[in-house]
This record gives sequence, structure tokens and C-alpha cells, in this order.
Amino acid sequence: MSNTLKGKRGLIMGVANDRSIAWGIARAMHEAGAELAFTYQGEAFGKRLEPLAAGIGSDFMIDADVTDDASLDRAFGELAARWPTIDFVVHAIAYSDKSELTGRFLNTSRANFKNSMDISAYSFIEVARRAHPMMTENGGTLLTLTYQGSNRVVPNYNVMGVAKAALESTTRYLANDLGPEGIRVNAISPGPMRTLAGAAIGGARKTYKFTEHNSPLRANATLEAVGGTAVYLASDAGACTTGEIIHVDGGFHVVGMPQPEAM
Repeated sequence: MSNTLKGKRGLIMGVANDRSIAWGIARAMHEAGAELAFTYQGEAFGKRLEPLAAGIGSDFMIDADVTDDASLDRAFGELAARWPTIDFVVHAIAYSDKSELTGRFLNTSRANFKNSMDISAYSFIEVARRAHPMMTENGGTLLTLTYQGSNRVVPNYNVMGVAKAALESTTRYLANDLGPEGIRVNAISPGPMRTLAGAAIGGARKTYKFTEHNSPLRANATLEAVGGTAVYLASDAGACTTGEIIHVDGGFHVVGMPQPEAM
């Protein structure tokens, strides 16, 4: 996929470390020729991100808090000051209180429900509102990340399942709003992955093992596979794809019950 994104510029939001899905996407986009900027939240994440960004030739890092309108305004102001136009944004941001990602969904607190929805779903709208005016030449691409816990019950995923359902609906509505401007909006839905975010969910290792043994491909998603999908969606090859939830999960989402050898 060399040079598939040559000449394109984009923003990656949500890299936590070198095992992040956002980092897998960033690396693939860099290898495809894209020029990248990054956001991070707070000094600790900035220190983790800096050597990664430098390793792919980027010195463009912006501190941004998606729950703070002023912070987002500053972040996109900095982005526009250096790059008047962009071609894509990758929104890889989600959060829920770890203590509520175990046990019963029934016990979700009002405060964590609101916070999870704000960070994990509503923030995509705020990002799109600021990004789309910068996609003025040939349209652009907005990408986010979801998970099948949005439409099927996954033990311990709890409020994040509701937030991801909202995010997927948001993807469709944004796709319809921004389509006349040539802007495509899609979500990638990987299976469970060994990431910092995934580790916060109770029983993560069992979920990872179960999907690996029962997906048609008998494999979980890899960072390379998710990254390659993101490159396709941001490239000219994805010109007519919008409003989609693209599964990169070894086919697990089509399975109705465990494989015979796993029963």
C-alpha cells in the first residue's frame, strides 16, 4: 500500500502507547505516505507519544481534552495554523471508569454513564464539527473505532456497549450530514485486542481467547489489519464508502454459536 496516501495529511487522536489501535493506524498511514499530526491529553501521554511520533518523522503534537470546548478550539486552531487543510481524522478515543467494566450493567452510575457517553461518542461530533471546515479541497475522511459490544451483549463491556452503539449511530448521521461536502465518515470494528483500553475490561483475556477460537479465521485482529483497513478508507479507493461499520475481527461477528471443537 506504499504511497496510497502520498500527499495527504491527517490527525490521529488517541495514541496511548505502541500497542494502541490508533498507533497501528498511524504506522500504516505513515507507511502509505501520509503526513501525520497527533493529539494527546496531558503530560504523561505526551511523553509516551513523543518518541513514537518522532520515529515516523512527526514533530506535530497537540495537547487536547475532548471534554473541554476551549481545549478543542485551541487544538484545531494550532492544526489550522500549520496545515490550512487536512484529508482525514482518526478518532480513537473512549473512556469509562474501570470499576464499572466488571459485574452487572445494572449497576452503572449516572455520573459514569454521562462521562462515558461524552468522551466515547459525543466527542466524535465535536471533532467532526471542527475538522470538516478544513476538508475543503477534495473532501476528506473521518474515522472512529467501535466494537461489537454495541449490538451484542459482551460480559463486562457494560456502559461501553451503549456508548459504542451511540457512536455507530453518530457515524451514520455524520455521514449523511457531511456527504454533500465530499466527506466520508466510517467506523472500524476490530475484535478484542491486547491494548491498554482492552485490558481495562473485566475478563479481557477470556474474551480474547474465546473470539480467537471461534472466529471463522480462528484469529483475532492485528494492528496491521486494522491499519490497512484505515488506509483503504482514507484513500481514494474508499471514495464511495461512507456510513459503514467495517468489521476487522476474523469474521467473528457472523458467528451465531461456538465452533464445534470449542463447545
